[in-house]
Amino acid sequence: MSLASSSLSALRLAWRALRIPFLLGAGLVLGFGVPYTLWLDREVRSRFDDLSWQTPSRVYARPLQLAPGLPLSAEALQLELAAARYGEDAQARTPGTFRRDGTRFTIARRGFVYLDGREREKRIAVTLEGGRVAGLADADSGAALASVRLEPARIATLYGAQQEDRRLVRLGEVPPLLVGGLQAVEDRDFKNHHGIDPGAIARAAWANLAAGQVVQGGSTLTQQLVKNLFLDRGQTLARKLNEALLSLLIEARYDKSRILEAYLNEVFLGQQGGQAVHGFAAASEFYFGRELRALGPAEIALLVGLVQGPSLYDPRRNPERALARRNLVLTQFRDTGLIDAATHAQAVKQPLGTAARASLPRDRYPAFLELVRRQLRQDYPDTELDSAGLAIHTTLAPSTQALAEDAVQRAFAAIGKRGEAVEAAVVVTGAGDGEVQAMIGSRDVDAPGFNRALDALRPIGSLVKPFVNLVALAQPQRYSLATLIDDSEVDLPQRDGSRWRPQNDDRQVHGEVLLVDALANSWNLATVHLGLRIGVERVRGFLDSFNLGRPINPNPSLLLGAVELSPFDVARLYQYLAADGHAVPLRALRGVLDAQGRPLTRYAVKPGSGDYTTAARLVTYAMQQVALRGTARAIGEAGLSHLQAAGKTGTSDTQRDSWFAGFTGSHLAVAWVGRDDNKPTALFGSTGALRVWIELMKRLPTTPLALPQDGLERVWVGGASGKRSDAACSDARELPFAAGYAPTDEEHCPLDQLRRFFGAGG
Repeated sequence: MSLASSSLSALRLAWRALRIPFLLGAGLVLGFGVPYTLWLDREVRSRFDDLSWQTPSRVYARPLQLAPGLPLSAEALQLELAAARYGEDAQARTPGTFRRDGTRFTIARRGFVYLDGREREKRIAVTLEGGRVAGLADADSGAALASVRLEPARIATLYGAQQEDRRLVRLGEVPPLLVGGLQAVEDRDFKNHHGIDPGAIARAAWANLAAGQVVQGGSTLTQQLVKNLFLDRGQTLARKLNEALLSLLIEARYDKSRILEAYLNEVFLGQQGGQAVHGFAAASEFYFGRELRALGPAEIALLVGLVQGPSLYDPRRNPERALARRNLVLTQFRDTGLIDAATHAQAVKQPLGTAARASLPRDRYPAFLELVRRQLRQDYPDTELDSAGLAIHTTLAPSTQALAEDAVQRAFAAIGKRGEAVEAAVVVTGAGDGEVQAMIGSRDVDAPGFNRALDALRPIGSLVKPFVNLVALAQPQRYSLATLIDDSEVDLPQRDGSRWRPQNDDRQVHGEVLLVDALANSWNLATVHLGLRIGVERVRGFLDSFNLGRPINPNPSLLLGAVELSPFDVARLYQYLAADGHAVPLRALRGVLDAQGRPLTRYAVKPGSGDYTTAARLVTYAMQQVALRGTARAIGEAGLSHLQAAGKTGTSDTQRDSWFAGFTGSHLAVAWVGRDDNKPTALFGSTGALRVWIELMKRLPTTPLALPQDGLERVWVGGASGKRSDAACSDARELPFAAGYAPTDEEHCPLDQLRRFFGAGG
């Protein structure tokens, strides 16, 4: 038998033996493998054709707008920089760093996108003097600057169900060194393979064996992407087969650029608590607090090195291991020609730097963020807020918030044991624009839960009195600050048959007093008599015009503050006075950008027409007397008389609530102190909430209140009669009046009459 015949016979025998298994295998492939592959292909196309992630929305504070003359202390500026995660550095050349030399700051500002466009990186020199910005210049050229904006601090992240921190980038936005370095370290044959690379697997196994540790991966970038997008972390044979098949399908369907861009945005690079960090752009913020395009070779190498094991090479927990891994990656960059020897030598000498303090911005300010969410819900559903990658720009001023939090702690330390079981709430706004700069809903300022600033409805007590007076002073032909008001006993019948007999806090009656004195001293009886004269319904109607959404008491007890409002409601009322008699809505939002940085919504304020501006100015003058010589004279005693602040104390029945609302030229602050269980606090408005206000204003950069004089005229009047008098009279006082409505009746003091008599006789 020939050799050919023998081989043919052997093949026939083999075919007979293997025919059935072969046919079964072929049938299995055709019957299961092909349909399964087609199903996987549909899954790949479905995922990749509409590739999207739940990208969290980021919430930012307002950017600090620096300009010569701006009230600003070194402490406040440092608080602003700390909130934006700027670190001190002797050179202050790397974006995100600053140098302080006494009251002179050099700030290397990061680039950022704001509502009106992109701001580029810039080095700024700021000189402070006398609590103000005295000089502002470009730190490189020395050229004076009229104004410059500092980067807003990121104060919160609104996560969706997946709790993933991610910022999407296009391939063209990624530094070339990162794109090339990732391939050099993780997948050198990325441009040529079709999803799997047997040669790379063999090389990785040999390199790892030689090094005695994992120094190189065998999976392609496509396989790694498949693991993140489609598969769990198991190590079964079926999973490995799926990984390979999916990788081949992706490579067959999509070009390398699409695959690489998806990888750059998806790869897992760190964890903080319940938040996972995905993608290189988010990792750049997480570890360095900077944009991806601002990173240098050493920083890029650290991020690329993390791909092998974000936990293993975590620079926070394992700095030595992270440093070694980074330097190994830098060496691979050099060996593949991505960087030269000089760059390599310089980069390996650099410390990990800010990476050692890696962290996501901690969500703070729960009271303020609750206000942000409530106002946002008017335009955006929660699902969009949590997953659309929006940039939400708010009005929060980090330094004001920090100083308000500190003021609460300082005030309660001074109150001592009387402060046990007592809570607090604070609202701070811009006096003219109604922007909410700070909000505190609890003494534990970081605790989520009941937000007393927004939701604690408490009797406001004497805080209502300025508005009783305003309604009267809006009728200048009948009322002025010199109008005599009866401060005598009140005895009114109630609907239930009882009698209402309010009293002054000092349990005294003071007879006929000037309207300005009744408000300055917070005399209850005079206020009730005034309110009854002008009509309770008028007062109620004025308060109701603010659309607070709260029932306004229609009874005479309203005149003494028997109406329950939140601190935020009170701020809405007092904003009217702080804004010079203009209705200005309180807002926590400035605008919203989409994931690409394009404006979606701008929140502008349109103040009301100011129908009672003159009356508001007269009330403001009277409230300045409250701070000068009335129930809030502790402001002057604390060394704050230069602020010329206007304010009003308030205490509810049985001292359950202590209030103070006051404003300077640039800030309105409302403070409340009380107990959740409605028990007495042993605190008055002047001994509780006023302490918080004073502690805040001691350190908050703010401008004095200069009362506008338009529409007013000043006249000397007798302190007891309210009639026009002479400045030389012992009890004479100069008061403002609505122009054209100053008193015409004159009363001259005896000393003047005697002087005129002897002068005429001589």
